[in-house]
Amino acid sequence: MLEQLLTGDDAASAAALAALRGGATYTVRDSTLPAEQHAGVYALRLRRMRPRGVEPLGLERMVRLLSEYRGPVRGGLMDSVDQKWTFLLYFTEDGSALVACARLQRWVEQ
Repeated sequence: MLEQLLTGDDAASAAALAALRGGATYTVRDSTLPAEQHAGVYALRLRRMRPRGVEPLGLERMVRLLSEYRGPVRGGLMDSVDQKWTFLLYFTEDGSALVACARLQRWVEQ
């Protein structure tokens, strides 16, 4: 079912779908929170990332969509097989639709 939800026309959803088809692992929370709470957290993180030259794929769009969405969302995380990427996924309360998606590069200790 997750494959069907990731068929959006944005780059982050397309990247998440490719990662899922490549064997990515994912979890989706049972609980929900108001979308605006997530939007506020990630808006702050985005402001902190930009001065460092970091622009996660779809994060600005995700913040906008979560800010506009009126209702609770169910969060999820997906990690690519190579462990280079983490995808943030937000679904409607009943899990029937994707509200927003972003891709973050994972920090790996050297």
